[in-house]
Amino acid sequence: MRTHAHAEGAQYDAVHDTTALLSELLGRPEGWGARVRFWDGSVLGPQDAPATVVLLHPWSLRSMLWPPSGLTAGEAFIFGEVDVEGDLESLLRALAPVRDLEWRQPRRFAHLMRLLLRLPAPLSTPSHAHAASPSGSEHSKDRDRETVRHHYDLPTDFYRLWLDSRMQYSCGYFECDGCDLEAAQNAKLAHICRKLRLRPGDRLLDIGCGWGGLLEYAAEKHGVQGLGVTLSELQAAEANARFARAGLENRVLARVLDYRDVEGDFDAIVSVGMVEHVGAANLTQYFAKAFGLLRPGGVFLNHGITSAWSEPGSLRTSGFMGRYVFPDGELVPVSRMLGAAEEAGFEVRDVENLREHYAKTLRHWVARLRTNHDRAVLAADEVVYRIWLLYMSGCAYNFDRGVIGVCQSLLHKPNGGPSGLPPTRADWYDQTAETASAE
Repeated sequence: MRTHAHAEGAQYDAVHDTTALLSELLGRPEGWGARVRFWDGSVLGPQDAPATVVLLHPWSLRSMLWPPSGLTAGEAFIFGEVDVEGDLESLLRALAPVRDLEWRQPRRFAHLMRLLLRLPAPLSTPSHAHAASPSGSEHSKDRDRETVRHHYDLPTDFYRLWLDSRMQYSCGYFECDGCDLEAAQNAKLAHICRKLRLRPGDRLLDIGCGWGGLLEYAAEKHGVQGLGVTLSELQAAEANARFARAGLENRVLARVLDYRDVEGDFDAIVSVGMVEHVGAANLTQYFAKAFGLLRPGGVFLNHGITSAWSEPGSLRTSGFMGRYVFPDGELVPVSRMLGAAEEAGFEVRDVENLREHYAKTLRHWVARLRTNHDRAVLAADEVVYRIWLLYMSGCAYNFDRGVIGVCQSLLHKPNGGPSGLPPTRADWYDQTAETASAE
């Protein structure tokens, strides 16, 4: 155990050594993209910086950077070794010059790591109580149920704090710069339903229905009969309660069911934010299942996050996102996703990338989560709050710079003749069409 005198000595030396390391890494303090406040109260960096990194202990910087990985830095934040005041997304942007330094400048990186290891070692190791530890074969039905529930089975009240009234956990559709989150999410639902060409009495399947907001909207506005499937019991219960409150319980239903086990015949299928859980190796099976459930001439709108890389990006449990957020999640290029859809028999009719909309949506969510910090901690805990704050801020940054996208793909099941779809996109933006459909 450190003595008081040793700790004070380490503290004094660590301020000097930490400052030296930061200067080697980022240049002169006045040029840093963020301020840094040390455990002794001293501050370095530009006064007008949008974020302040708070190093709470002499070992805080070492906790963030050793061993070097996104997981290490994320754990230092979520477990309170460091704090961030202000805009977390702007901090990620300010650190961009040091991204991949290990590969771009290996000799300089090795020098910096030697300086880092002069700092005091942390007094404790991170707790993994909040980490996912799925068992079984990857993307087996049992393991998929386990990984989905890790993400979605937080208390419903936690999600209510920062989502819109229909609890849409996917990007909104901002039709104007000043549109708020509620308007953007309603516009997104309208946009999807117009693409699906829904009519009263249509049978609609929602794969990964979440808390039921899309099905509720489609039943209210377009008169559909609907089935939603999810692997989260909490989501299904909330969705069915939502349908009952709206008087729709005889028209739409949510079930706890794997998409691979769905049976029936549907006029239209939609999936929003679920394909990321399917796995690259299973994409053809996923689209083939949807193809088999859809009547000839029907359409499937698949909305999912895509990667900008040529190969699928797997969110393994060894990284921050895989360990704490989306275990077993996989992001694939849109080209690979569409190839799997075509292999299953679909005709690709339209693809729309909404990544700027998702960046804006995430910033709304982050602001609402920050505003409701105390209530979020009561609903979950401080670590969960920090996990979600970091995860959503990081996603906003990555959508903004184009590392990831989100694509709505409209897929048609051929029927041996004309598709029956509108000849131009203008129809999808004609809100009078939605009014006529509702009537």
